[in-house]
Amino acid sequence: MTSVVGLLLAAGAGKRFGGPKALARDEDGTSWLLRAVQALRPCAEVVVVLGAEAERAAALLPMSVARIRADDWAEGMGASLRAGLLALEPTEHDAVVVTLVDLPDVDAAVVARLAGRVSGPGDLLRASYDGVPGHPVVLGRDHWAGVVEVATGDRGARDYLATRDVALVECGDLATGADVDTR
Repeated sequence: MTSVVGLLLAAGAGKRFGGPKALARDEDGTSWLLRAVQALRPCAEVVVVLGAEAERAAALLPMSVARIRADDWAEGMGASLRAGLLALEPTEHDAVVVTLVDLPDVDAAVVARLAGRVSGPGDLLRASYDGVPGHPVVLGRDHWAGVVEVATGDRGARDYLATRDVALVECGDLATGADVDTR
């Protein structure tokens, strides 16, 4: 049996959005941060990487959710991903499902489909929507160090994944996978 941890990247300042997306709410008051945490509930554990307005965002999280602060969060998504993977290194998890706070229709069904396909620490999986690769992404433990080496700026794992065989898991029947960059 494989153990999969959920990693939510929610550290950015949201410059184009007009503020940290970790603090954003829908018109009905739904917290983006809490919605993204709920999407990761099929995982054995949920870990959130915070940065901009970290204290305010942390106050929204349930006690059952681990919090990591990316001190260099302003560098971009790569810094958040590095911080998360380095914090998970001492754990026993075989793989991590990495998702972003700004994916409003990516829910637990998408994460469950991805997590259900994990077979071990060598896996690389990516949700796709009508054949277009998107998020979440599954990184097996064997790949964590390599991703940490190349994750810079807003590129995250993109360059690493571009040079590897990544299995696409079609999720277009569950969501669009569209991210929100502006209000």
